[in-house]
Amino acid sequence: MSEQRAETPAEAEGATGLFVALGKMLKFLRERKGLTQTEFGELAGYGPDAISAMERGVRRVRPEVLLKAEELLDAGGLFREVVPEVEAALTKARTRHPEWYRDYAGLEAEAVELHFYANQGVPGLLQTDTYARAVFTKRRPFLDEETIERRVADRLSRQQVFERRPAPIVSYVLEEIVLDRPIGGRRVQADQLRRLLGVGQMQNLEIQVMPSQVEEHPNMDGAFNLLTPKGHGQVAYTEVQGYPRLITDSEEVRRIVDRYGIMRAMALSPAESRKLIEQKLEEL
Repeated sequence: MSEQRAETPAEAEGATGLFVALGKMLKFLRERKGLTQTEFGELAGYGPDAISAMERGVRRVRPEVLLKAEELLDAGGLFREVVPEVEAALTKARTRHPEWYRDYAGLEAEAVELHFYANQGVPGLLQTDTYARAVFTKRRPFLDEETIERRVADRLSRQQVFERRPAPIVSYVLEEIVLDRPIGGRRVQADQLRRLLGVGQMQNLEIQVMPSQVEEHPNMDGAFNLLTPKGHGQVAYTEVQGYPRLITDSEEVRRIVDRYGIMRAMALSPAESRKLIEQKLEEL
């Protein structure tokens, strides 16, 4: 199956220049203030990966970030002045994906509930910038640098689903091996574990780990996603070797929902999972 690269939301509406320019100004003023991406992110309420993505123009800078930056970075009214243009661009923006993926992408963007089971790697919505880049860099056949950057940008743009209001209900069941696999090296792995701990503090999101020592497992058929689009019934999504499948048959979806419920009951609780992630981070 031939793959077409996905446009970022900004590209879809021709707003790339706006967000690239804002990212450069954000970086300039942050560095002038003597703040690292981590330090500024903590003050603004975002992680360093999100700040990095905004500064590189691969993630849209939201109005609330601009207003915080206005105050924190002494922007002299610069960011406050462009808020109306940013709000207009965000109103028009829409996420565009390859044809084979657009049905799911549209459902994900509007879902009121999202549930994920992962057995190989960290799911895309939870990935850090560097983890996502490592995934695409090591993919076979190899991708060129431009394609890698665009794929990373697309993946990060999808993570804005967490910023929606009202926020969707989200849960994850991750196999323990997902935490142990050092995709991109130990530093990338450590940053990814910190990302899981950070996201896990969200009120609407729960992460549970399925211990590798569990002797019985209700699902040996691979990873899947469950989502409930606004105003529609629950559907399931799977992808094997690049072949996606959006499952809408109610009986098939019910069977997957049953498996997921059993897995959540067998997995560690969110609190226990957090302790395990913290332990693995300390051991790196």
